[in-house]
Amino acid sequence: MPKNSDKGSGRLDKQTWLLLVVNGLFITASALSGTFLGIYIWKASKDFILLGWFTLLTHVFMAITFWTAGYWAKKGQNGTCLRLGIGVSAVFYGIVLLLGKNATHYIWLLGLVQGIAVGLFWLSFNVVYFEATNAGNRDRFNGLTGVIGSVVGMVAPWCAGYLISKSSGETGYRMMFMVSLGIFLAGVLVSFLLRNRKPEGRYAWRLPVRIWQVRETPWRPVVGALIAQGLRESVFGVMIGLLVYIRTGSEMQLGNFALITSLVAFVSFYAVGKWLKPAWRSIGMLVGTLAMTVVIAPFFFGVTFTTLLIFGIGTALFIPLFTVPMTSSVFDLIGTREESVQQRVEYVVLRELALNVGRIGGMTIFIVTLSISKHPTVVNWMLLLVGSSPIISWLFMRGRLTPRARKA
Repeated sequence: MPKNSDKGSGRLDKQTWLLLVVNGLFITASALSGTFLGIYIWKASKDFILLGWFTLLTHVFMAITFWTAGYWAKKGQNGTCLRLGIGVSAVFYGIVLLLGKNATHYIWLLGLVQGIAVGLFWLSFNVVYFEATNAGNRDRFNGLTGVIGSVVGMVAPWCAGYLISKSSGETGYRMMFMVSLGIFLAGVLVSFLLRNRKPEGRYAWRLPVRIWQVRETPWRPVVGALIAQGLRESVFGVMIGLLVYIRTGSEMQLGNFALITSLVAFVSFYAVGKWLKPAWRSIGMLVGTLAMTVVIAPFFFGVTFTTLLIFGIGTALFIPLFTVPMTSSVFDLIGTREESVQQRVEYVVLRELALNVGRIGGMTIFIVTLSISKHPTVVNWMLLLVGSSPIISWLFMRGRLTPRARKA
Protein backbone atom coordinates (compact mmCIF):
# COMPACT_ATOMS: atom_id res chain seq x y z
CA MET A 1 0.00 0.00 0.00
CA PRO A 2 1.37 3.50 -0.77
CA LYS A 3 2.63 5.34 2.23
CA ASN A 4 -0.10 7.97 1.95
CA SER A 5 -2.57 5.47 3.31
CA ASP A 6 -0.85 5.75 6.69
CA LYS A 7 -1.41 8.65 9.00
CA GLY A 8 2.20 9.67 8.56
CA SER A 9 4.04 12.61 10.00
CA GLY A 10 3.88 16.24 8.99
CA ARG A 11 7.35 16.09 7.38
CA LEU A 12 7.95 16.17 3.63
CA ASP A 13 10.43 13.80 1.97
CA LYS A 14 12.77 14.34 -0.99
CA GLN A 15 10.21 13.31 -3.61
CA THR A 16 7.67 15.74 -2.18
CA TRP A 17 10.15 18.62 -2.30
CA LEU A 18 11.08 17.71 -5.89
CA LEU A 19 7.39 17.77 -6.76
CA LEU A 20 7.16 21.27 -5.26
CA VAL A 21 10.12 22.36 -7.42
CA VAL A 22 8.54 20.97 -10.61
CA ASN A 23 5.24 22.60 -9.72
CA GLY A 24 7.06 25.88 -9.02
CA LEU A 25 8.74 25.87 -12.43
CA PHE A 26 5.49 25.03 -14.20
CA ILE A 27 3.45 27.75 -12.51
CA THR A 28 6.28 30.28 -12.95
CA ALA A 29 6.30 29.74 -16.70
CA SER A 30 2.50 29.77 -16.73
CA ALA A 31 2.29 32.94 -14.63
CA LEU A 32 4.81 34.80 -16.78
CA SER A 33 2.85 34.29 -19.98
CA GLY A 34 -0.55 32.98 -18.88
CA THR A 35 -1.38 36.18 -16.99
CA PHE A 36 -1.02 38.16 -20.21
CA LEU A 37 -2.09 35.56 -22.78
CA GLY A 38 -5.74 36.59 -22.45
CA ILE A 39 -4.69 40.25 -22.84
CA TYR A 40 -2.68 39.31 -25.95
CA ILE A 41 -5.69 37.58 -27.52
CA TRP A 42 -8.09 40.36 -26.51
CA LYS A 43 -5.83 43.13 -27.87
CA ALA A 44 -5.69 41.36 -31.23
CA SER A 45 -9.44 40.66 -31.40
CA LYS A 46 -11.22 43.04 -28.95
CA ASP A 47 -13.64 40.14 -28.47
CA PHE A 48 -14.57 38.78 -25.02
CA ILE A 49 -16.48 35.90 -26.56
CA LEU A 50 -13.50 34.74 -28.64
CA LEU A 51 -11.45 34.61 -25.44
CA GLY A 52 -14.31 32.67 -23.86
CA TRP A 53 -14.23 30.12 -26.68
CA PHE A 54 -10.47 29.66 -26.25
CA THR A 55 -10.98 28.99 -22.54
CA LEU A 56 -13.95 26.68 -23.17
CA LEU A 57 -12.00 24.63 -25.73
CA THR A 58 -9.07 24.40 -23.31
CA HIS A 59 -11.32 22.92 -20.60
CA VAL A 60 -13.00 20.49 -23.03
CA PHE A 61 -9.70 19.09 -24.29
CA MET A 62 -8.31 19.12 -20.75
CA ALA A 63 -11.16 16.87 -19.63
CA ILE A 64 -10.65 14.49 -22.57
CA THR A 65 -6.92 14.37 -21.85
CA PHE A 66 -7.48 13.58 -18.15
CA TRP A 67 -9.71 10.65 -19.00
CA THR A 68 -7.51 9.15 -21.74
CA ALA A 69 -4.11 9.84 -20.10
CA GLY A 70 -5.35 8.08 -16.97
CA TYR A 71 -4.61 4.83 -18.82
CA TRP A 72 -0.89 5.68 -19.09
CA ALA A 73 -0.71 6.91 -15.50
CA LYS A 74 -2.22 3.58 -14.40
CA LYS A 75 0.57 1.84 -16.31
CA GLY A 76 3.09 3.58 -14.04
CA GLN A 77 3.98 6.34 -16.52
CA ASN A 78 3.24 9.28 -14.20
CA GLY A 79 6.64 10.84 -14.81
CA THR A 80 6.27 10.47 -18.57
CA CYS A 81 2.87 12.18 -18.49
CA LEU A 82 4.30 14.96 -16.33
CA ARG A 83 7.16 15.57 -18.74
CA LEU A 84 4.83 15.45 -21.73
CA GLY A 85 2.55 18.00 -20.08
CA ILE A 86 5.41 20.42 -19.49
CA GLY A 87 6.81 19.74 -22.97
CA VAL A 88 3.49 20.34 -24.73
CA SER A 89 3.16 23.59 -22.76
CA ALA A 90 6.48 24.64 -24.30
CA VAL A 91 5.09 23.68 -27.72
CA PHE A 92 2.00 25.80 -27.03
CA TYR A 93 4.05 28.96 -26.49
CA GLY A 94 6.18 28.05 -29.49
CA ILE A 95 2.99 28.05 -31.58
CA VAL A 96 1.97 31.43 -30.14
CA LEU A 97 5.40 32.82 -31.06
CA LEU A 98 5.10 31.51 -34.61
CA LEU A 99 1.55 32.75 -35.16
CA GLY A 100 1.92 36.16 -33.53
CA LYS A 101 -1.21 38.29 -33.98
CA ASN A 102 -2.63 35.63 -36.31
CA ALA A 103 -3.08 33.44 -33.21
CA THR A 104 -6.67 34.72 -32.93
CA HIS A 105 -7.48 32.89 -36.19
CA TYR A 106 -6.37 29.58 -34.69
CA ILE A 107 -8.22 29.63 -31.37
CA TRP A 108 -9.30 26.00 -31.86
CA LEU A 109 -5.64 24.92 -32.23
CA LEU A 110 -4.53 26.94 -29.20
CA GLY A 111 -7.37 25.53 -27.09
CA LEU A 112 -6.54 21.97 -28.21
CA VAL A 113 -2.81 22.20 -27.42
CA GLN A 114 -3.30 24.10 -24.16
CA GLY A 115 -5.94 21.61 -23.00
CA ILE A 116 -3.69 18.62 -23.72
CA ALA A 117 -0.70 20.25 -21.99
CA VAL A 118 -2.54 21.26 -18.83
CA GLY A 119 -4.46 17.97 -18.69
CA LEU A 120 -1.31 15.86 -18.88
CA PHE A 121 0.54 17.93 -16.28
CA TRP A 122 -2.18 18.18 -13.65
CA LEU A 123 -3.26 14.55 -13.95
CA SER A 124 0.25 13.28 -13.31
CA PHE A 125 0.98 15.98 -10.71
CA ASN A 126 -2.09 15.06 -8.67
CA VAL A 127 -1.36 11.32 -8.85
CA VAL A 128 2.25 11.85 -7.72
CA TYR A 129 1.01 14.32 -5.07
CA PHE A 130 -1.36 11.71 -3.64
CA GLU A 131 1.36 9.06 -3.59
CA ALA A 132 4.00 11.33 -2.06
CA THR A 133 1.85 12.84 0.71
CA ASN A 134 -0.30 11.50 3.52
CA ALA A 135 -3.11 12.74 5.75
CA GLY A 136 -0.52 14.05 8.21
CA ASN A 137 1.35 16.35 5.81
CA ARG A 138 -1.22 17.07 3.09
CA ASP A 139 -2.38 20.40 4.53
CA ARG A 140 1.26 21.47 4.90
CA PHE A 141 2.03 20.51 1.29
CA ASN A 142 -1.03 22.38 0.04
CA GLY A 143 -0.07 25.39 2.14
CA LEU A 144 3.46 25.34 0.69
CA THR A 145 2.04 24.99 -2.82
CA GLY A 146 -0.06 28.07 -2.15
CA VAL A 147 2.94 29.96 -0.76
CA ILE A 148 5.02 29.12 -3.84
CA GLY A 149 2.13 30.09 -6.09
CA SER A 150 1.78 33.38 -4.24
CA VAL A 151 5.50 34.22 -4.49
CA VAL A 152 5.43 33.37 -8.19
CA GLY A 153 2.24 35.41 -8.53
CA MET A 154 4.03 38.39 -7.00
CA VAL A 155 7.23 38.25 -9.02
CA ALA A 156 6.39 36.74 -12.43
CA PRO A 157 3.44 38.93 -13.55
CA TRP A 158 5.13 42.10 -12.26
CA CYS A 159 8.32 41.29 -14.18
CA ALA A 160 6.31 40.40 -17.28
CA GLY A 161 4.25 43.60 -16.99
CA TYR A 162 7.42 45.67 -16.62
CA LEU A 163 9.01 43.97 -19.62
CA ILE A 164 5.95 44.52 -21.84
CA SER A 165 5.46 48.13 -20.74
CA LYS A 166 9.10 48.97 -21.54
CA SER A 167 9.04 47.27 -24.95
CA SER A 168 7.49 48.41 -28.20
CA GLY A 169 4.84 46.56 -30.15
CA GLU A 170 4.85 42.80 -29.63
CA THR A 171 8.51 42.64 -28.57
CA GLY A 172 7.77 42.34 -24.85
CA TYR A 173 5.13 39.66 -25.37
CA ARG A 174 7.43 37.63 -27.62
CA MET A 175 10.35 37.85 -25.14
CA MET A 176 8.02 36.78 -22.34
CA PHE A 177 6.75 33.77 -24.30
CA MET A 178 10.36 32.77 -25.05
CA VAL A 179 11.34 32.92 -21.36
CA SER A 180 8.31 30.78 -20.48
CA LEU A 181 9.33 28.24 -23.10
CA GLY A 182 12.80 28.00 -21.53
CA ILE A 183 11.42 27.53 -18.00
CA PHE A 184 9.11 24.76 -19.22
CA LEU A 185 12.13 22.97 -20.69
CA ALA A 186 13.94 23.30 -17.32
CA GLY A 187 10.88 21.75 -15.67
CA VAL A 188 11.14 18.77 -18.00
CA LEU A 189 14.75 18.17 -16.90
CA VAL A 190 13.95 18.35 -13.16
CA SER A 191 10.96 16.01 -13.59
CA PHE A 192 13.35 13.17 -14.53
CA LEU A 193 14.30 13.02 -10.82
CA LEU A 194 10.77 11.97 -9.83
CA ARG A 195 10.19 8.24 -9.47
CA ASN A 196 7.55 6.27 -11.34
CA ARG A 197 5.59 3.70 -9.35
CA LYS A 198 4.92 0.19 -10.60
CA PRO A 199 1.73 -0.40 -12.61
CA GLU A 200 -1.20 -1.56 -10.48
CA GLY A 201 -3.99 -3.41 -12.27
CA ARG A 202 -6.14 -2.38 -15.21
CA TYR A 203 -7.44 1.11 -15.81
CA ALA A 204 -11.16 1.38 -14.98
CA TRP A 205 -12.35 3.58 -17.85
CA ARG A 206 -15.96 3.65 -16.60
CA LEU A 207 -15.34 4.45 -12.92
CA PRO A 208 -16.68 8.05 -13.21
CA VAL A 209 -19.95 6.59 -14.53
CA ARG A 210 -20.10 3.71 -12.04
CA ILE A 211 -19.79 6.13 -9.11
CA TRP A 212 -23.31 7.37 -9.83
CA GLN A 213 -24.71 3.82 -9.67
CA VAL A 214 -23.74 3.53 -5.98
CA ARG A 215 -26.42 5.22 -3.86
CA GLU A 216 -24.52 5.69 -0.60
CA THR A 217 -21.10 6.60 -1.98
CA PRO A 218 -19.50 9.71 -0.39
CA TRP A 219 -18.24 10.63 -3.85
CA ARG A 220 -21.61 11.93 -5.05
CA PRO A 221 -21.56 15.07 -2.86
CA VAL A 222 -17.81 15.46 -3.48
CA VAL A 223 -18.37 15.49 -7.25
CA GLY A 224 -21.09 18.11 -6.77
CA ALA A 225 -18.71 20.23 -4.69
CA LEU A 226 -15.96 19.98 -7.32
CA ILE A 227 -18.33 20.99 -10.13
CA ALA A 228 -19.35 24.06 -8.12
CA GLN A 229 -15.68 24.89 -7.52
CA GLY A 230 -14.95 24.69 -11.25
CA LEU A 231 -17.79 27.09 -12.10
CA ARG A 232 -16.01 29.97 -10.39
CA GLU A 233 -12.49 29.12 -11.49
CA SER A 234 -13.06 29.40 -15.23
CA VAL A 235 -14.96 32.70 -15.30
CA PHE A 236 -12.85 34.59 -12.78
CA GLY A 237 -9.66 33.22 -14.31
CA VAL A 238 -10.60 35.00 -17.55
CA MET A 239 -12.36 38.13 -16.32
CA ILE A 240 -10.36 39.70 -13.49
CA GLY A 241 -6.99 40.21 -15.18
CA LEU A 242 -8.71 41.38 -18.36
CA LEU A 243 -10.87 43.88 -16.44
CA VAL A 244 -7.79 45.28 -14.69
CA TYR A 245 -6.10 45.83 -18.06
CA ILE A 246 -9.21 47.36 -19.66
CA ARG A 247 -9.74 49.78 -16.75
CA THR A 248 -6.09 50.86 -16.60
CA GLY A 249 -4.84 50.27 -20.15
CA SER A 250 -1.53 49.17 -18.66
CA GLU A 251 0.20 45.80 -18.43
CA MET A 252 2.32 47.32 -15.64
CA GLN A 253 -0.81 48.02 -13.59
CA LEU A 254 -1.90 44.41 -14.07
CA GLY A 255 1.53 43.37 -12.80
CA ASN A 256 1.10 45.66 -9.78
CA PHE A 257 -2.36 44.17 -9.15
CA ALA A 258 -0.89 40.65 -9.21
CA LEU A 259 1.97 41.74 -6.92
CA ILE A 260 -0.37 43.17 -4.26
CA THR A 261 -2.92 40.34 -4.29
CA SER A 262 -0.26 37.63 -4.36
CA LEU A 263 1.51 39.20 -1.38
CA VAL A 264 -1.74 38.93 0.59
CA ALA A 265 -2.23 35.35 -0.64
CA PHE A 266 1.33 34.47 0.40
CA VAL A 267 0.65 35.44 4.02
CA SER A 268 -2.78 33.81 4.02
CA PHE A 269 -1.65 30.49 2.50
CA TYR A 270 1.27 30.33 4.94
CA ALA A 271 -1.04 30.92 7.91
CA VAL A 272 -3.68 28.42 6.73
CA GLY A 273 -1.10 25.74 5.91
CA LYS A 274 0.57 26.19 9.31
CA TRP A 275 -2.38 26.65 11.68
CA LEU A 276 -5.57 25.30 10.11
CA LYS A 277 -6.17 21.94 11.80
CA PRO A 278 -8.29 19.21 10.14
CA ALA A 279 -10.92 19.63 12.87
CA TRP A 280 -11.35 23.29 11.85
CA ARG A 281 -11.73 22.69 8.11
CA SER A 282 -15.52 23.03 8.02
CA ILE A 283 -15.79 26.39 9.79
CA GLY A 284 -12.72 27.68 7.96
CA MET A 285 -14.15 26.71 4.59
CA LEU A 286 -17.51 28.33 5.41
CA VAL A 287 -15.85 31.61 6.38
CA GLY A 288 -13.75 31.51 3.21
CA THR A 289 -16.68 30.86 0.86
CA LEU A 290 -18.88 33.58 2.37
CA ALA A 291 -16.06 36.14 2.25
CA MET A 292 -15.21 35.23 -1.36
CA THR A 293 -18.82 35.99 -2.28
CA VAL A 294 -19.08 39.25 -0.30
CA VAL A 295 -16.03 40.81 -2.01
CA ILE A 296 -17.86 40.68 -5.37
CA ALA A 297 -20.42 43.24 -4.10
CA PRO A 298 -18.22 46.35 -4.75
CA PHE A 299 -18.54 45.71 -8.51
CA PHE A 300 -22.16 46.89 -8.30
CA PHE A 301 -20.83 50.34 -7.36
CA GLY A 302 -18.65 50.40 -10.47
CA VAL A 303 -15.86 48.27 -11.89
CA THR A 304 -12.81 50.44 -11.22
CA PHE A 305 -9.22 49.66 -10.32
CA THR A 306 -10.13 50.32 -6.68
CA THR A 307 -13.08 47.90 -6.61
CA LEU A 308 -11.02 45.32 -8.51
CA LEU A 309 -8.27 45.73 -5.91
CA ILE A 310 -10.79 45.29 -3.06
CA PHE A 311 -12.00 42.11 -4.75
CA GLY A 312 -8.47 40.86 -5.41
CA ILE A 313 -7.21 41.46 -1.87
CA GLY A 314 -10.36 40.00 -0.30
CA THR A 315 -10.19 36.89 -2.48
CA ALA A 316 -6.45 36.42 -1.84
CA LEU A 317 -7.04 36.71 1.89
CA PHE A 318 -9.85 34.16 2.13
CA ILE A 319 -9.45 31.72 -0.79
CA PRO A 320 -6.89 29.57 1.10
CA LEU A 321 -9.61 28.81 3.65
CA PHE A 322 -11.59 27.33 0.75
CA THR A 323 -8.95 25.61 -1.40
CA VAL A 324 -6.77 23.99 1.30
CA PRO A 325 -9.61 22.14 3.11
CA MET A 326 -11.29 21.31 -0.20
CA THR A 327 -8.18 19.80 -1.80
CA SER A 328 -6.95 18.00 1.32
CA SER A 329 -10.36 16.50 2.10
CA VAL A 330 -10.86 15.10 -1.39
CA PHE A 331 -7.45 13.43 -1.43
CA ASP A 332 -7.91 12.21 2.14
CA LEU A 333 -11.12 10.53 0.96
CA ILE A 334 -9.17 8.64 -1.71
CA GLY A 335 -6.85 7.34 1.01
CA THR A 336 -9.54 6.08 3.40
CA ARG A 337 -10.11 2.71 1.69
CA GLU A 338 -7.74 0.15 0.23
CA GLU A 339 -9.84 -0.11 -2.94
CA SER A 340 -9.74 3.63 -3.66
CA VAL A 341 -5.99 3.77 -2.92
CA GLN A 342 -5.46 1.05 -5.53
CA GLN A 343 -7.63 3.04 -7.95
CA ARG A 344 -6.08 6.40 -7.07
CA VAL A 345 -5.48 7.25 -10.75
CA GLU A 346 -9.15 6.74 -11.56
CA TYR A 347 -10.24 8.85 -8.59
CA VAL A 348 -7.85 11.65 -9.55
CA VAL A 349 -9.37 11.50 -13.04
CA LEU A 350 -12.84 11.64 -11.48
CA ARG A 351 -11.83 14.73 -9.48
CA GLU A 352 -10.45 16.51 -12.53
CA LEU A 353 -13.41 15.58 -14.73
CA ALA A 354 -15.77 17.05 -12.13
CA LEU A 355 -13.75 20.26 -11.93
CA ASN A 356 -13.75 20.55 -15.72
CA VAL A 357 -17.48 19.95 -15.96
CA GLY A 358 -17.83 22.97 -13.67
CA ARG A 359 -15.30 25.00 -15.68
CA ILE A 360 -17.08 24.18 -18.94
CA GLY A 361 -20.41 25.10 -17.35
CA GLY A 362 -19.02 28.38 -16.02
CA MET A 363 -17.52 29.36 -19.37
CA THR A 364 -20.75 28.43 -21.15
CA ILE A 365 -22.61 30.81 -18.80
CA PHE A 366 -19.96 33.46 -19.59
CA ILE A 367 -20.32 33.10 -23.38
CA VAL A 368 -24.13 32.96 -23.34
CA THR A 369 -24.40 35.97 -20.99
CA LEU A 370 -22.09 38.17 -23.08
CA SER A 371 -23.79 37.02 -26.29
CA ILE A 372 -27.09 38.37 -24.87
CA SER A 373 -25.81 41.54 -23.18
CA LYS A 374 -22.55 43.21 -22.21
CA HIS A 375 -24.24 45.74 -19.93
CA PRO A 376 -22.22 46.14 -16.68
CA THR A 377 -25.20 45.27 -14.48
CA VAL A 378 -25.80 42.02 -16.38
CA VAL A 379 -22.11 41.12 -16.19
CA ASN A 380 -22.02 41.89 -12.45
CA TRP A 381 -24.98 39.62 -11.73
CA MET A 382 -23.32 36.89 -13.77
CA LEU A 383 -20.14 37.31 -11.72
CA LEU A 384 -22.11 37.20 -8.46
CA LEU A 385 -24.00 34.08 -9.55
CA VAL A 386 -20.88 32.21 -10.60
CA GLY A 387 -18.74 33.68 -7.81
CA SER A 388 -21.06 32.38 -5.09
CA SER A 389 -20.70 28.76 -6.25
CA PRO A 390 -18.09 27.93 -3.52
CA ILE A 391 -20.98 28.16 -1.02
CA ILE A 392 -22.52 25.20 -2.87
CA SER A 393 -19.19 23.39 -2.56
CA TRP A 394 -19.27 23.89 1.21
CA LEU A 395 -22.86 22.63 1.45
CA PHE A 396 -21.84 19.43 -0.34
CA MET A 397 -18.58 19.01 1.60
CA ARG A 398 -19.57 20.03 5.13
CA GLY A 399 -20.25 16.42 6.12
CA ARG A 400 -16.89 15.23 4.76
CA LEU A 401 -14.48 17.79 6.23
CA THR A 402 -13.90 16.46 9.76
CA PRO A 403 -11.54 13.53 10.50
CA ARG A 404 -14.45 11.50 11.97
CA ALA A 405 -16.57 11.99 8.85
CA ARG A 406 -13.77 10.90 6.53
CA LYS A 407 -13.44 7.60 8.41
CA ALA A 408 -17.17 6.91 8.07
